[in-house]
Amino acid sequence: MPARELIFVGDSSFAAIDLLHRVSRVQGASFITRLRLDAALFDPPPERVPGRMGRARLTGPRRPPLKQLLQDNTRTGETDLIEHWYGGAPREVDVLTETAVGYHTGLPAVPIRWVLIRAPRGQFDAQALLSTQLHHAPEQVLRWFVRRWRMEVAFEEARAHLGIETQRQGNPLAIARTTPALMGLFSLITLTVPALTQGENPIIRTNAWRPKRQPSFSEAIALVRRRLWAPETFSMSGLTGDMIKISRLVLERLSDAVCYAA
Repeated sequence: MPARELIFVGDSSFAAIDLLHRVSRVQGASFITRLRLDAALFDPPPERVPGRMGRARLTGPRRPPLKQLLQDNTRTGETDLIEHWYGGAPREVDVLTETAVGYHTGLPAVPIRWVLIRAPRGQFDAQALLSTQLHHAPEQVLRWFVRRWRMEVAFEEARAHLGIETQRQGNPLAIARTTPALMGLFSLITLTVPALTQGENPIIRTNAWRPKRQPSFSEAIALVRRRLWAPETFSMSGLTGDMIKISRLVLERLSDAVCYAA
């Protein structure tokens, strides 16, 4: 794999031949997305015979669809353990992979690597992925695709709580200036909370239908705010007419309300 490779990861709606062709022509870029089990796949085109009239062939013979391979007991793949499957738990999957050419009438042909995923004990339906880079290992393709969910959650949390690409920035130039800083703030908060709560039981808001063991990003922001505001709240300043004493319980309730509402 090149030293710097730009990886695009999408879902089934991005599996368009024209889009895959455009990305495959960009040096150092690759596209990973879902692949329909009934997608039309072909062998690579044969070498052109010198002197033959007509245009060169785009593909070779058509291959059986991937859903037919699921019923072929003679085709066995490798079993791989994915450490961070959806939900964070490890999961064993059977992986079968080959290279082929994706083609649709009137569109350019695109060489791809397809990866067929099956659960050994049938925990989920079989699915297929593709990569526009033929050298990608199937295990790496699968890990990149599964990781997209955590990246999508990170962007959504940063958008909801930090204002990335919202009305807070009025034009593309403002978005380009503020987005790196806000993403850095997201990372700073995410890395700070484990250090602040080490050896402690952080306050996590839960409900009856969604128990949680880890704080959400909004709760992480509240934990950092509470820690940053505490020194000013409990500073040993002199007595003045503008200061009054309140109970710790009232102060904790006020701090909690402000931390989550800010």
